[in-house]
Amino acid sequence: MSSTVSSTPVPPHGQPSLHAVQVLGGGSSGSGVHVRSLSAGLVARGLRVTVCGPWSAERGYGFTQAGARFTGLDALTDAGSVASLRTAVCGAALVHAHGLRPGLLAAVALRGRKVPLVVTWHTRVDIEGARAGLVRLMERRVARTAAIVLGASSDLVDRARARGARDARLAPVAVPAPRRAPESGDGRRQKARAELGVMGRPLLVTAGRLEAVAGHGPLLDAARRWRGLDPRPLLVVAGEGPDRAVLQGRIDTEGLPVRLLGRHDDVPGLLAAADVAVLSSRWEARSLLAQEALHAGVPLVATAVGGVPELVGDAAELVPYGDPEALAGAVAGLLSDPARRVELAAAGRARTACWPTEDDTVAHVLSIYDELVQTFIRERVDGPGR
Repeated sequence: MSSTVSSTPVPPHGQPSLHAVQVLGGGSSGSGVHVRSLSAGLVARGLRVTVCGPWSAERGYGFTQAGARFTGLDALTDAGSVASLRTAVCGAALVHAHGLRPGLLAAVALRGRKVPLVVTWHTRVDIEGARAGLVRLMERRVARTAAIVLGASSDLVDRARARGARDARLAPVAVPAPRRAPESGDGRRQKARAELGVMGRPLLVTAGRLEAVAGHGPLLDAARRWRGLDPRPLLVVAGEGPDRAVLQGRIDTEGLPVRLLGRHDDVPGLLAAADVAVLSSRWEARSLLAQEALHAGVPLVATAVGGVPELVGDAAELVPYGDPEALAGAVAGLLSDPARRVELAAAGRARTACWPTEDDTVAHVLSIYDELVQTFIRERVDGPGR
């Protein structure tokens, strides 16, 4: 964690500290890491923080270890979760929800209460068919209820405005930089490669849930083209999800040089052993894999979707989504060009130096909290619109 603190003052002795409630769903790894980082930064600056979400999130990210209180929202029904949330937000100065469903739960829980709601959209929900209309209604309800909607990428800000948000802003969302490998990093790399069985062949790494939006179908199509390379690269996929059986069936039937690792708690360790990282998603805001790859100085091939181009700039090879030929060609080109890999590794590390730090993110969020709380106090004293 960053040890730098912002200039935001801690309340004077004897005055109650501001109480901010963070609401999290099952969530992507990116939003969970962000809320953990944000909670630690807010607590360090004198705020009282309560995180509300599933107990699996507390076990995975350790919000209480960051100094926050935790309230589980594991009720069997949404009504039960709303009831737990209504109790947790009593006395809160504001509520900050992360994601669509948490935003909707918070909007319902705050009905009739004059407590400002901030919602961060870290990602978007891609559903087709009859349920797509329901998602649009949920987005509209959340966008119009929130005092401020924060988007992790420009297209999410545009989406919130299109759904009727009164105030939608682009917000920095930083995640902790992975710890640098020790001086014996080359030994660590070789050990990791040996464990994966990739001595003498290139290693490609990707990570994320095994679901349609991650673009694993086109990725396996690209892997079919890599079978003709010598030496043949191995693609390892870290993550679990509903498409695992289908993907494994293709790998076995087509003899693809791909290994599904399942849930993996050390993606930075995999990246330390990788020759190239691959992001094949249909859409991303601020991809956690892309951030980790650039921090680690690993050349990245990624689809030019969502917020990826504005995140990586010219520090990655970008290809269209759903074009296996372009994806396979970009990876093969990097594997055959060591100088280009070195160039991209350096560009990636330079790019990360321009990203917002954890302290930047906390300071930005604090400024929004202060703005909302002061506005609420003025309206309570003077009345709305004065």
